[in-house]
Amino acid sequence: MLAVALFGFAGFAGLCLCMEKHYKELLGRAPTAGRLRTLQIGGWSLLLVALWLAVDHSGWAMGLVELVAVLMAGVTLWVFLLPYQPRLLLGLAALSLVLGPVLALLPG
Repeated sequence: MLAVALFGFAGFAGLCLCMEKHYKELLGRAPTAGRLRTLQIGGWSLLLVALWLAVDHSGWAMGLVELVAVLMAGVTLWVFLLPYQPRLLLGLAALSLVLGPVLALLPG
């Protein structure tokens, strides 16, 4: 279930960064239209991977409930930390991109 949370957190990072305001604030430069589109597609793709992992792990009924729970926890982190610790969020997003696939491949 931790892999689901990490993929969801990274997906929300992509969706956050695909907004021009947040991109400029977090990375300090103006984004290109192609980069924003890539971040948007990547963010939604990571959320779909999280959905697939949750359903594969617990079935449709409980998988969707667990997915929504971990996604809301991740969004809560984004909402409360973005104004105060934006660089920390970027580091956590990068870490989740590395650890998410590793945990997804582990048996169990």
